[in-house]
Amino acid sequence: MSTNVLRTEEGWWVVRDERAVRVETKAVTTAELLADRAAVEEAAVSGETGTPVADLAALPPVTTPCRVVAQMVNYRSHARDSGFTGEIPPTFFRKASGSVSGPHDCVVKPAHVKFLDYEVELGLVMGAPVPVGTVVAERDLPAYVAGLVLTNDVSARDIQLTKSQFYESKSYPTFTPTGPYLALLEPEDFPHLPDLRLRLSVNGSPRQDRTLADMIVRPAEALTLLARFQHLDPGDLLLTGTPGGTALKAPPKPVEKIGALLPPALKWKAFFNSQARNPHYLHEGDVITATIATPDGRIDLGEQRTPVRDAR
Repeated sequence: MSTNVLRTEEGWWVVRDERAVRVETKAVTTAELLADRAAVEEAAVSGETGTPVADLAALPPVTTPCRVVAQMVNYRSHARDSGFTGEIPPTFFRKASGSVSGPHDCVVKPAHVKFLDYEVELGLVMGAPVPVGTVVAERDLPAYVAGLVLTNDVSARDIQLTKSQFYESKSYPTFTPTGPYLALLEPEDFPHLPDLRLRLSVNGSPRQDRTLADMIVRPAEALTLLARFQHLDPGDLLLTGTPGGTALKAPPKPVEKIGALLPPALKWKAFFNSQARNPHYLHEGDVITATIATPDGRIDLGEQRTPVRDAR
């Protein structure tokens, strides 16, 4: 059974229902905590009453600096929304670890960004080094992945599309809300990963709702592909893609064909004029709510509530 861990300014806590017990550890970073699993296990079986979780101010359970890597177009529903047909090659991109923020912190919309989007994603937290050349079979996954976190790959679509610039468009401060919980997994938890259900709503209106069954490249294969060129260390974070339902949608095929005939400046002007009528992009005052859990509650990454505000 997975163990949920929470991080605050005071340290690390094991969550037990509505209360949390302090982990007696000197660990400061996520990697250090993963190396002190004995302290986590001791807190999990402690007879202490603990502190109400509602009284704790959660920080992101993935500490920075660390590597933050993400998969692009890794759910069939998202591929359809994005206009992809046929086989989709596995693609990765990096995010700045300075984009990692807390599960209830504001998402800050930069002044020059007009089209701010959301992407609920399952994050894998590494528990062991993954050297270049590593081949990860499904049965080996528990040897490399220590736990899971709920993340939101916030995206500035106008930067992403006009500049073909993923790193900038997804790396502004607060663009990777993470947590509240780091779910530390046991080997018997891994077969239940396909049951995880990702949900995201904005102002209470459902936007995204899919299970990992919709995923194209599953975690073991993703790590194998990533390890062809990228070394990972304990505490590093891999975002595994988002399901359909984001604000951004590909234009209808006839419109796309016409747009391809236009000069780039005119094409993007026409595209963003149409996007300006899309009410699903994020604005100041919106509240994003996201959850990831299995139906039986065996794995539950908690609830993330992040208000949106404009940069001051």
